Amino acid sequence: MSGVEWIWQRPEWPAFTWQADALAAPLRACVQAQGTLLGMAGAVDRADELHGQLDTLLQNIITSSAIEGETLNVASVRSSLARRLGLEPDSKPSPRSEGAAELLLDATRNIDRPLTLERLLGWHQQLFPDDALPLHGAMHVGGLRGDEPMQVVSGRLDRPRVHFEAPPRAGLEAQLERFLQWFADSRADAGLDPLLRAGIAHFWFVTLHPFDDGNGRLTRAITDLALAQADGQAIRLYAMSASILDDRSGYYRVLEASQKGGLDITEWLQWFLATLLDSLRQAIARIDRLLTKARFWQNHRNDGLSAEQTKVLNRLLDGGERGFADGISASQYQAVAKVSKATATRHLADLLEKGCIEKLPGGGRSTRYRISAGP
Repeated sequence: MSGVEWIWQRPEWPAFTWQADALAAPLRACVQAQGTLLGMAGAVDRADELHGQLDTLLQNIITSSAIEGETLNVASVRSSLARRLGLEPDSKPSPRSEGAAELLLDATRNIDRPLTLERLLGWHQQLFPDDALPLHGAMHVGGLRGDEPMQVVSGRLDRPRVHFEAPPRAGLEAQLERFLQWFADSRADAGLDPLLRAGIAHFWFVTLHPFDDGNGRLTRAITDLALAQADGQAIRLYAMSASILDDRSGYYRVLEASQKGGLDITEWLQWFLATLLDSLRQAIARIDRLLTKARFWQNHRNDGLSAEQTKVLNRLLDGGERGFADGISASQYQAVAKVSKATATRHLADLLEKGCIEKLPGGGRSTRYRISAGP
């Protein structure tokens, strides 16, 4: 270990400390964002809410695996989630997708079920069903890791860089029991903010690294459980794993620095809260688009629009990468609607007349259109 003292080797481990003043502002911002998100979600149509939950859960599962460099079949995972949400009763996903979906739904819905070693071992088995076993050799599926040192290493074989070394196997059960007892007791601790509790749980469990593989995904499932216990419903509307993936290098950097530091984990908690806030804001933006879309179609429900016009308007209303953030041109309309140039021109003129769209500055061939801002 080249003289490195890991955080778990310190005599005061795991008596974490943090600077409350440095965390007060980001905590307030997260709580305010949670409230905004829940308030907006209450105005969303039930069918849209269910599909929004499906998309959020799917994003969480796919990105949590992507953080570890693993790729899941998006369609299969979506199928498994949709069946559990009652949206696709006849779906037949793979065992791996089934396990990933069951794990996340258990973490985010069964929030009063105690987090025990047995539950964790069951989650681990769900991550690695029989169809995945040949890829993992002698891995202890549904059991704690073996006696060999658990290290996170990069670089050449003859000059490896050890980013982290987990506590030794001997005594791991006792370490886990201490964590699980704290997780149970801390939920009722009025002096501990629930969001800080989620951040501490994340850091503590990933530092224990109790399994051969899947530690990151189980850590994020525990985080989702803690967040669900903190806010009840909002966790179903945002995907924190997606925001972690967006700053994966920052995630590993702050973990490494904190695991080599003292018991003051303020820097980690600052990063955690900033990432949580980012995921909440992304969810707020998504729901805002949903509400804007619902209001738009309420206002234009009797306009007699064609299927092609409706398709293009929905693309514009959806926003994001597929939503033509800079507006849509006549040629793009033609391509999306699959109509002739003359029809595209006629459709756009009709949409302008009905107040569905408006012209952006510019003219000629560069003329672009966006959803009308309304009266």
